[in-house]
Amino acid sequence: CLVQYPQHAQLCVAIGNNPVAGGFIYAVGSFASGALVTHELGDLDLEHAHRLAVDVALRGRSYRWIAPLESEGTRAHTRFSARLAGFDVDPDGQIAERPDHDFRGWLWQDSRCLGETVPNESEGCLKRSFFSVRLPVGLFSEELRDNAIVWPPKDLAQIQVRIRALGPGDGPALFDSNQPGANAPFALSDLKAQLLAGESLRIRRLDTQVPSDVISLSYEADAAVSGPHLLHRLVARLPVPTGDQPLSARQIITTPVGEFEVLLTGDPHSADSTLALLAGRLALFAAAILAAILLTWAGIEQRIIHRITLLTQRAASVRQSVDRSQGLHLDLQGLRGSDELSLMAGVLSDLLQRVNDDAKREQLRIEQEKNMWHAVGHEIMAPLQSLTALHASPQDPSVRYVNRMRQAVRVLYGSASPSDAFQSASLSMQTLDVNAFLRTVANNAAHAGIDQVRYDGQSGAVIVKADEYSLEDVVTHVLNNADRHRTRETPIRMTLRASPGTADVRIHNRGAQIHPAMLGKIFEYGVSDADSGEAGSHRGQGLFVAKTYMAKMGGTIEAVNVEDGVEFVLKLALA
Repeated sequence: CLVQYPQHAQLCVAIGNNPVAGGFIYAVGSFASGALVTHELGDLDLEHAHRLAVDVALRGRSYRWIAPLESEGTRAHTRFSARLAGFDVDPDGQIAERPDHDFRGWLWQDSRCLGETVPNESEGCLKRSFFSVRLPVGLFSEELRDNAIVWPPKDLAQIQVRIRALGPGDGPALFDSNQPGANAPFALSDLKAQLLAGESLRIRRLDTQVPSDVISLSYEADAAVSGPHLLHRLVARLPVPTGDQPLSARQIITTPVGEFEVLLTGDPHSADSTLALLAGRLALFAAAILAAILLTWAGIEQRIIHRITLLTQRAASVRQSVDRSQGLHLDLQGLRGSDELSLMAGVLSDLLQRVNDDAKREQLRIEQEKNMWHAVGHEIMAPLQSLTALHASPQDPSVRYVNRMRQAVRVLYGSASPSDAFQSASLSMQTLDVNAFLRTVANNAAHAGIDQVRYDGQSGAVIVKADEYSLEDVVTHVLNNADRHRTRETPIRMTLRASPGTADVRIHNRGAQIHPAMLGKIFEYGVSDADSGEAGSHRGQGLFVAKTYMAKMGGTIEAVNVEDGVEFVLKLALA
């Protein structure tokens, strides 16, 4: 019957089997403490030693004792070296002068340390101290004398017993039976909570002439799960051999107080009943979830997915209307409303209307630009025809520039924009001695306003595939760019090197380098040098034309930073 307490403490309180030996309450237990200190004979202060304080309350009466541990040298009690002397304490707290002769108590200590406690030279270590006391209850004695006692007492559960173990001094108690954290002792009736549905436990004593039952426990079936179910009939149809036989387990246990038989039986149909109830509840729950999913899906399909599908199908028809050049037309009838999809449909309708309006304005602008280029080309071509007649001699240097002007007008004539004109221009590819070509360009550069152009070529001919006028445009645009950014009074050098399959033309000028982030962007249309001091005079068109013409001739052009300036590299395929 030991009740377990924290810090290695335990306690058992009980009464005797019969009242004939006298009305006593017995208490045995243990607690953890250091070395025990005894009470010296003649010392009126009991707080100098280890002691037990016992309180008993029943039927309106209360009893109290204080029991110090007596010294081993006390002659009156040499037989009990660990005796506890119980002194009565009245309600006013006054301690009796002599111990109660009916109070019996003993206290002794184990010599081993508890747990992992390390002994200390000054304080020692915690050890388990055991106590056993017999408490005389005057009320029991009176009822026994008057032959009016009922044993065991009917109010046994209402009897209050409190035991405290106190150390020397007025410090906190080493053990208090009222402290929290106590665990009640195990009882066989507690096994009932461990039984499952259909299980029963029976314990019998076998060492007597007639085996007697010690306890018989069974699971209390819920009325809601009892009775036949559909699951019973389903399980009965399964070809399970010996499925209706009860389950049982038997074991003989021998203890110091006797031999016992433990029999545990189980009914398999009880599990079927429980499973049937759970399966029915789960089936209803699953059916409700499926119904909710179907209703939700139907609502989403009707309100959202169907309308999104309709919007997608109508939006796909926009591509056909664009191919037919009839503008963007999207039928959004039936999609108007107050939700987000309707709002998106309205925004799409407004957006398409704006796109159609912008497209119409763009078409008008393109037509106007075409008309303008037609007019400009018409006005320029007439003077060029006259210049061609005036400079008809092949030896005239001006012939090259007049022919280049005529080609440029033909390229731009009838185009909507200059970039479109350059990209859509068709070149007349032929074989060309690039060595002689570059020498001629260098000699005539001064006539185009570019001074000090030096050419370092090869002795023989280098034949490439190119359009002569387009290639001259490319070189001239690069020379103009180099002229704007070179250091004053420094020459522009052109070199030609032939390698297997290609001819490399390098145009070098001294001056500031190009920012690395702009090396690839300077060939884009509209990118111009705003810091040249002539902002507005350059449209960022020259290098764009150079790159476009080089690509059409199957070549490449790139700009690289060198130690003293910038170098443009033109690569042409050898014929």
